[in-house]
Amino acid sequence: MQSKILVSACLMGHAVRYDGGAKPLLHPAIETWLAEGRLVTICPEMSAGMKVPRPPAEIGNAATGEDVLAGTARVVELTGADVTEAFLLAAENAVALARQAGCHYALLIDGSPSCGSGFIYDGTFSGRKQAGAGVTAAALKAAGVEVFSDREIERLIERIGQ
Repeated sequence: MQSKILVSACLMGHAVRYDGGAKPLLHPAIETWLAEGRLVTICPEMSAGMKVPRPPAEIGNAATGEDVLAGTARVVELTGADVTEAFLLAAENAVALARQAGCHYALLIDGSPSCGSGFIYDGTFSGRKQAGAGVTAAALKAAGVEVFSDREIERLIERIGQ
């Protein structure tokens, strides 16, 4: 049986991003995996009951998803509202779904405070990027799921030997 891949819903064209948009990832492998039934789609934030649209959120103080999981950092919206608990629930939901569906890999949108795996924003809402993972990406990695960003689809293809 072929390995399943957990994929960010926004990459599949679902309008679930904080701004109500999507970021469809157009690649022949996506179509192949979809036809083979290998893709398991989730928007972690929506799984935790967050609305669309919603205020943008970032992990504060140049921290990372690992820091949020460790309880040493918070996720805050541009409004100042603390949404850490929702992001923790989102990560928990994604890990549970990955386990239930048998996903050994995840293909997630980069930059998100939830799904970012190569970079996230620094918590100042200034557009500055930093290396690091979002809360869901960090939780999936900790659970043994190999995480790839949307910019790393070729690496994922090589890894799974499509």
